[in-house]
Amino acid sequence: MHSAYIDPILERYGHNPTKLMQILREMQEHFGYIHSDAIDHLVARLGILRTQVESVAGFYEFFYLHPPGRYRILFSDNITDRMLGNMDLLEQMCRQLWIEHGKVSEDGLVSVDTTSCTGMCDQGPALLVNGRTVTRLTMDRVEVICELVRNEIPLEQWPAEFFQVEENIRRKDVLLGSEFQPGAALRAAFALGPQALIDEVKTANLRGRGGAGFTTGLKWEGCRNAPGQAHYVVCNADEGEPGTFKDRVLLASYADRVFEGMTLCGYAIGAQLGMLYLRGEYRYLLEPLQAVLENRRRANLLGGNILGQAGFDFDIEIHLGAGAYICGEESALIESLEGKRGTPRNRPPFPVTHGYLNQPTVVNNVETFAAGTLIAERGGAWYAGLGTGKSAGTKLLSVSGDCTQPGIYEYPFGVTVAQVLEDCGAVNSQAVQVSGPSGVCVSAAEFERRIAFEDIPTAGAFMVFDHSRDMFEVARNFVQFFAHESCGFCTPCRVGTSLLRNLMDKLHNGHGSPYDFEEIKRLNVLLQSMSHCGLGHSACNPVLDTIAKFGPAYEKRLQHRDFTPAFDLDWALAPARRSTGRDDSAAHLHDEAIGEQP
Repeated sequence: MHSAYIDPILERYGHNPTKLMQILREMQEHFGYIHSDAIDHLVARLGILRTQVESVAGFYEFFYLHPPGRYRILFSDNITDRMLGNMDLLEQMCRQLWIEHGKVSEDGLVSVDTTSCTGMCDQGPALLVNGRTVTRLTMDRVEVICELVRNEIPLEQWPAEFFQVEENIRRKDVLLGSEFQPGAALRAAFALGPQALIDEVKTANLRGRGGAGFTTGLKWEGCRNAPGQAHYVVCNADEGEPGTFKDRVLLASYADRVFEGMTLCGYAIGAQLGMLYLRGEYRYLLEPLQAVLENRRRANLLGGNILGQAGFDFDIEIHLGAGAYICGEESALIESLEGKRGTPRNRPPFPVTHGYLNQPTVVNNVETFAAGTLIAERGGAWYAGLGTGKSAGTKLLSVSGDCTQPGIYEYPFGVTVAQVLEDCGAVNSQAVQVSGPSGVCVSAAEFERRIAFEDIPTAGAFMVFDHSRDMFEVARNFVQFFAHESCGFCTPCRVGTSLLRNLMDKLHNGHGSPYDFEEIKRLNVLLQSMSHCGLGHSACNPVLDTIAKFGPAYEKRLQHRDFTPAFDLDWALAPARRSTGRDDSAAHLHDEAIGEQP
């Protein structure tokens, strides 16, 4: 039964175990989940262990080893969706479908749960239904969705406007505003030659746009000079940082630029294969991107002897992720590309010498590759003249939160936070979270600071909070995100992020004391010094930032001077008292608790 569908998939992927992620994805899209019998068939055909398949499938949030319902609905649950009322919408859907949050309905029809940021912060609240994005949720839309689910209407027959994703480009500069003719950057690069192209990128002082800011030209040169049987180009399109959605817009409207930038890199380093790692939340972009690639092949912009350049053979594959924030870390992404769990590697060695299949590999962000085309066409000196002395070029910002014009804004490096706030229609702002939960919280007193590597570096997220927002709850949401997304590989991060979440929940529940502040500081030292990767290193950032800048939000939760346990048995018995209608002294563990229970 399974071989008729699975064998053609295996044939397309050359029976290659390193393509396990894509094989599992296509299997799941056919069966609805990763069927046990299908795993048996897969194991026999690929010659791998069943434990390997189940280990990989169990790591990623969007893979299911058991039926998740014919309609799997996941509400985006980042802070901006919370601000727009996503939890009220979720509860309304659960009531209408007579289903418990996080569980599959008894008839196996539907399940409703939450997931991390879906990259739709400019048009939330959002959800995923069977991997497809629904934006701009309202109570009316929730009612319609419930009716469609109850009547088992296929997604193809749902209203098209439900799935409409807008680009919301609010400000353009040289990257978004320049005309682009596919092939023009490649012709300019061929006139230069590989090393001269790298020299131009170095002259431009282009730095990685994914947040780390490593010098792109040095990375390309290091990879070109590294010995290996093959060299590879990898585009990191796994933008899982809450509040970031710029790569989504580039891939939707500027895919030719991105793919041409990857091809330029392939020419510079001597690679024949490029891979775009597309986050699972952007599944809807897969077919349009495949169509762009096919058009480029027909135009001889991909394939053999590109544009008549003898010996330059280069093509691009798309690999779809399956819901793992940690795969935004470059070595975890490479592990995932190889069909494994997305666990970060020990470094050194670095991907530039030991990357995909242990070969020299360049991993750059979507925006970085797109910017490379400008440098090839106009020269490194021109590009270096944009921005600031240490931060050349422009930066795309994903603006969301308390503003009237959320969306994508492109500025030369050096723009002030205040200028961005003015342009996006933000008033009465008390804080901006720049670069997502792992970034920095900027208070109103700091709004003259600049977006630049020498001041506030960023991958692109720019979340605005006005004075109606409780910054403690903002930080608490970020902490919950880190605890949820920890890959579990190292004990300091796995346990530390959970402890941090528990401490924030303790403060939220009214059991806080100065002891808990000191415990948070100790956790930060532990996570910074002992975590395996950047997720653990930055997990305490939002808490420490908001404690320092918005102290009253925490102080009002310090209801005890001395240590108080997080668990209160009398409080835990409150639901039993409500169900029995009793609240007398005998129903409590101590008299003073009467009337204090929620």
